[in-house]
Order: sequence, then structure tokens, then C-alpha cells
Amino acid sequence: MIGTASRIRPALRTAVILAVGLAIAGCTAIYRNHGYVPTEEDLAKVTVGVDTRDTVAEAVGVPSVSGVLNDSGYYYVSSRLRHYGALQPKVVERQLVAISFSQSGVVQNIERFGLEDGRVIALNRRVTESSVNDKTLLRQLLGNIGNLGPGSVVSE
Repeated sequence: MIGTASRIRPALRTAVILAVGLAIAGCTAIYRNHGYVPTEEDLAKVTVGVDTRDTVAEAVGVPSVSGVLNDSGYYYVSSRLRHYGALQPKVVERQLVAISFSQSGVVQNIERFGLEDGRVIALNRRVTESSVNDKTLLRQLLGNIGNLGPGSVVSE
């Protein structure tokens, strides 16, 4: 009996240490990077007032997003997210480089923004309400029988 108990205690201690180690390892932060932002050296190759859309794409790279209205600019966006255990991922760093162009397609301005420069925009989803209120097609058709008048059938 004494020999069995002395063998169980080290095994139990090892199992507890292993469980605690796995629990701690499961709570470490995992980082994911998304997108691309050109470095300062790459942006130094772009000259305001001289370079065009094509030369910017060659020097810096193709943007991840471009301006929707009149191709007003190139936007390079990079985000770093932190996953911590079972919690929802959180954006810990975001950079945006905006290169705006004039009407003739020449570089007008280069700006760099960070997460601290941004502002939260609440999205408003506009959904068209349906006039169907859980009624079957047959119930809707039969429900309209009494609503028809002779003026709606005969036109002058």
C-alpha cells in the first residue's frame, strides 16, 4: 500500500503541472497581420506633383483599396489583431496610407494615419420591410377577395 501511494503522488503532481502549463499556454496572445502599408523608404520614392498613378503603383505597389468616386486616391491599409484565449479578436494597431491624386492623375498629397487618428463609424443597415407578415401565398390571395371593387376591375 505504501509503495502504491508513493508512485501515485509524483504522477498526480506531473498531471497537475501539465494541466496548469496547458491552461497558461492556451491563454497566450496570438497576433495576426492583415494588409500592406508601404515603408517610409518606399514613400520617399514618390514625388508630390510629379508622379502619376502608374509610377506610384510601380514604386510602392498596387493599393489594396482605391477611391470609389473618380478614382480620387490609393489607400494602403494594414491591421494587427490580437487573439487572446476565447475572447473576441481586438485590433491593436492599424495604419493607413492615403495617396491622393489631382484631376489629371498626378500625386497631390501623401498622408499616414494610425488607429489613434480614426473614429468609430456606426453602420446603419437599412432593410426594406416586407408587407408579408408570416402569411402564406394562398392566405394573401384569399385575403384580397373582399378588397376588390367594381372600379378597380373596369377602367374607363
